[in-house]
Amino acid sequence: MKKPTFIILALLCPFLACGQPSPAVDIAVPALHQLKWHEAEMGVVFHYDLHVFDGKIYNQGNNRIKPVEDYNVFNPVKLDTDQWLAAAKAAGAKFAILTATHETGFGLWQSDANPYCLKAVKWRDGKGDIVRDFVASCRKYGIQPGIYIGIRWNSLLGIHNFKAEGDGEFARNRQAWYKRLCEKMVTELCSRYGELFMIWFDGGADDPRGLGPDVEPIVSKYQPNCLFYHNVDRADLRWGGSESGTVGYPCWSGFPYPYSHSNANDKAADHNKLLRHGDPDGKHWVPAMADTPLRGYNGRHEWFWEPGDDDKAVYPLANLMDMYEKSVGRNATLIIGLTPDPDGLLPPGDAARLKELGQEIRRRFGTPLASVSGNAETLTLPLKGEQSVNYCIIQENIRHGERVRAYRVEAKVNGSWIPVCEGTSIGHKRIQSFAPVKASALRLTVEKAAGTPEISNFSACCVMDKQQESP
Repeated sequence: MKKPTFIILALLCPFLACGQPSPAVDIAVPALHQLKWHEAEMGVVFHYDLHVFDGKIYNQGNNRIKPVEDYNVFNPVKLDTDQWLAAAKAAGAKFAILTATHETGFGLWQSDANPYCLKAVKWRDGKGDIVRDFVASCRKYGIQPGIYIGIRWNSLLGIHNFKAEGDGEFARNRQAWYKRLCEKMVTELCSRYGELFMIWFDGGADDPRGLGPDVEPIVSKYQPNCLFYHNVDRADLRWGGSESGTVGYPCWSGFPYPYSHSNANDKAADHNKLLRHGDPDGKHWVPAMADTPLRGYNGRHEWFWEPGDDDKAVYPLANLMDMYEKSVGRNATLIIGLTPDPDGLLPPGDAARLKELGQEIRRRFGTPLASVSGNAETLTLPLKGEQSVNYCIIQENIRHGERVRAYRVEAKVNGSWIPVCEGTSIGHKRIQSFAPVKASALRLTVEKAAGTPEISNFSACCVMDKQQESP
């Protein structure tokens, strides 16, 4: 079985370092497929299921136990996955995930294993395959496709928290059949649509030695470069502890034990704190995910489209940028939940906000004033004359692990160095704001490190409010 985290000596990969090779250090490092997670920085997840079409406010508890009466309610007459992915591209998303099946158990593809799928509906004469269309649109827009598979709940089959309802031999047979069904569905999804960025089991896939199916070997066979999230044996990333789109600071990618779908982990001391912050001395590389629905404003929290909220539930741009800086800017990867409507389109207001988000990210951080890199405890970043600056971006060469443990940044103002900010974790990316100063240079000093610091990027930015910009 492929292990998602391991310890190697940085000396084994000296050609990957920026600058000259640095001495070997025995710390956690990412597997090659985990580097894709960091490099992506931001993605989206599209939630779509039968209850989007019933005209009612989504009720998760009810949805998990009560089957939809008429599955032919599913009728997205204008469905356009190109429109979905164009909106994700405009936001700057590097990957996108689709709920191929969620808590109803209904499948959004042409399944030969699960008859409760698009084969069963009148829409497109039973020949539609939204997973196929979604993956094709991802490739068209240069976005890495991922698939989300919900097996923890299945209201049609009476599966509650992985367990088939009932007792005795009847329930045991149903449990064994359901495990085989899940394995067949995973095989279909992993083998039919080309290379995938991620397979995401919402709520986990449990323990194959207990109630859960044995899905990790299937994913490893058909998608060897894919991120796997998650069961009791493997998790290539971790949930960041909330659905706020943010993580705590510091946020390390190290973790003291293998993070997985496991009740034992949930009961471990300080587990929730570790989800938010990680562990700089952790021997397992388990980077953080920060997730949030785009429609989470005004007290709403909508992973699925709900009627009457098109003009009041979408987060304002300021909130989204705050999330971006407190997720991507804190060494986590941000996932924004998107909600196609009953017509099969992403609502216009949602798409417009995503476009604004992408434009604002580029405006703030797309063109730094200057950049430098190097393997050293101190890096000086000269600016062209005296310039206003109020942000710095710092990145480590995480192929060799998170070496920096504490740092400070100073600005050269009128010939003197003055401190402007400090911190601990950097990882893939640290975005840090400070009070505006007129400076001729910035200086990064690593005050504590595990081995020689490897800084792949130290940049300066000047971010002004739009009304402050020159015409």
